[in-house]
Amino acid sequence: MADERRGPAAADGASLLTVEDLHVSFDTDDGTVRAVRGVSFTAEQGRTLAIVGESGSGKSVATQTVTGLTRGATALGSIVFKGTQLLGARERELRAIRGAQIGMVFQDHISSLHPYHRVGAQIVEAIRAHDRSVSREDARRRAVELLTRVGVPAAGGRLRDYPHMFSGGMRQRVLLAMAMARDPALLIVDEPTTALDATVQAQVLDVLRRLCEEQGTGIIMITHDLGVVAEVADDVVVMYAGRVVERAPRRTLFRGHRHPYTEALLDSLPERGRGSRRLPAIRGNPPSPLAVPAGCSFAPRCPTAADRCRQAVPPLLPVDGDASHHTACWLVHESEEPQGGNGADDG
Repeated sequence: MADERRGPAAADGASLLTVEDLHVSFDTDDGTVRAVRGVSFTAEQGRTLAIVGESGSGKSVATQTVTGLTRGATALGSIVFKGTQLLGARERELRAIRGAQIGMVFQDHISSLHPYHRVGAQIVEAIRAHDRSVSREDARRRAVELLTRVGVPAAGGRLRDYPHMFSGGMRQRVLLAMAMARDPALLIVDEPTTALDATVQAQVLDVLRRLCEEQGTGIIMITHDLGVVAEVADDVVVMYAGRVVERAPRRTLFRGHRHPYTEALLDSLPERGRGSRRLPAIRGNPPSPLAVPAGCSFAPRCPTAADRCRQAVPPLLPVDGDASHHTACWLVHESEEPQGGNGADDG
């Protein structure tokens, strides 16, 4: 379902990335950390998919696994990008896709840029990394074009500046320019507005919105901020303790969400608060990935949890027959028995 905010470049919504039943775990001295447990989602051309959840929900691990950046992890499932299976691919194959076809903007915009190299040199290197036939002169012209596209004023004069000479919002734009160096079909951005003031946040989000509208770029945005999601997302995946608990188009999620965790996240938004009263907090803490409780992982914090919630993992099923809206909650589906069994096996 196309959003009216999207331009003609984004009209087809062709699938770029399909992740199915992804499991990611890490062996540590304390035991096995099951960071991602059976996650599925699809990213489409010209659309922004927001993956939302608290810190530790597994959202960053899931997207890092897409590009093979989870070193030492065991990953199972399927990750298909434009018809190519990425899970289990050789590092050489992943390098050819990473940066060239899938661009990435990491959360820490300070450490992501080399402090002792000029910004222009870093963008030029990103441009030439996958194609050494591009001359440095052409790469510099491309760097100016990219910085201009992401809204850096007087871009040509900023190539010789060092990262510390840019504000936080401008550093974020530089990273966006580097990620777009090879015009990737898919852009993954991790917490793009963290530590930015409201004005700069709006400017960065506008850059992302224009990438979708004008170039048809597919975007996966990782965030804990549903206010940001409301501004730019087309589709939303809500994660909790390594699992998807709700998945829906943005409008459906905000107007007709069904999972108690999604409700709790939305209740924490300032606009849903009443006057100057203190906003409600979600009671308790997320479970340790080393000791995930039986049943629904949110049950210990859920105000409406029933016995069944604590005994079996609820499957992710359509809500009211809507194929675009899924939730994993026994209370929502209590009148339906899941097809093929009585719930997912968490072991």
